[in-house]
Amino acid sequence: MRPIDYDAGPVPPEDVVPFRDPDTGIAGTIVLHSTALGPAAGGCRLWRYASDEHATADALRLAEGMTLKNALAGLPLGGGKAVLRDPGVPFDRAALFRAFGRAVEALRGRYVTAEDVGTGVEDMVRVAETSRHVAGLPPRAGRPGGNPSGWTALGVATAMRVAVRRRLGAELSDVTVAVQGLGHVGFALCELLHAAGAKLIVAEPRSDVAARAAVRFGAQLMSSQALLAAKADVLAPCALGGVLDFVRVAQLQVKLVCGAANNQLFSERQAEQLADRGILYAPDFLVNAGGIINVAAEYLGWDAAEVRRRVEDIGARLDDTLYRADRAGVLPHQAARMEALDRIAGHARPLASAA
Repeated sequence: MRPIDYDAGPVPPEDVVPFRDPDTGIAGTIVLHSTALGPAAGGCRLWRYASDEHATADALRLAEGMTLKNALAGLPLGGGKAVLRDPGVPFDRAALFRAFGRAVEALRGRYVTAEDVGTGVEDMVRVAETSRHVAGLPPRAGRPGGNPSGWTALGVATAMRVAVRRRLGAELSDVTVAVQGLGHVGFALCELLHAAGAKLIVAEPRSDVAARAAVRFGAQLMSSQALLAAKADVLAPCALGGVLDFVRVAQLQVKLVCGAANNQLFSERQAEQLADRGILYAPDFLVNAGGIINVAAEYLGWDAAEVRRRVEDIGARLDDTLYRADRAGVLPHQAARMEALDRIAGHARPLASAA
């Protein structure tokens, strides 16, 4: 198996734009990682970062992931991300997102925003008051729109079905899935897996949400730490990134990792560590593209049927990636990344045309 080139490092971003709202005092960063395929698209995350440096580091990694995700999904979009620091005290939320909209508008179409962790439809409505370059707005007349979480969950479930067949020779009704995080995507994924007959183990810090999952899905409840060492067939990380570090990968008792969280690997080395342990890793930036597909459809004027077709194709894309990885003697993570970069290199366009 061809080793990962750890020295290659991340692809540098095209632009890093600091954000600060003088009225609320909230700071953040907008990263335009790539506009080679089109406007840099990626959601706006509101989170309690320890420092501006931590926020920027997260934005850089998330934006690069969006570049890979959008390219693999065949979207005419580049990759970007915005992160804002939640101060942990009351603030004027509407004023903040109107100010953020002005910052997005100042980029003149080079960046398209939408919901992400900590933000929602109402926030994007405020952004839309001051910027045209926003999606995730309430759907109109049957057109795509609204919270894209359900589409992300559908893509992950579709990919998981393919991966379970390839790795385990089984169906979703035959397996136990450990789902870490029951936010909008994680809970929607549980709905789909439960309907398919899968047994569920879940971890969620909000006790009321966890209790609802236990009743609704007959799910077994665990702490997040215990869930990572649980006896299950599949692990579905659906919370924040970096959960699969050296220690946690060594504790896994699953045969497959397929989840909705971005940047699940703490570093590229964990891809090889998983493979060494016989665990198939479905690349997160391939399988969790359902939400951005819906965002793209809303922004570009596609219809709902096109969204469903493209999201349901995620399983076929994963199947093809796994096949090509086997033939080339590389990890699926490597194969997916190489395909995305090849698409960008083959279809790059001048930066100015993204405005």
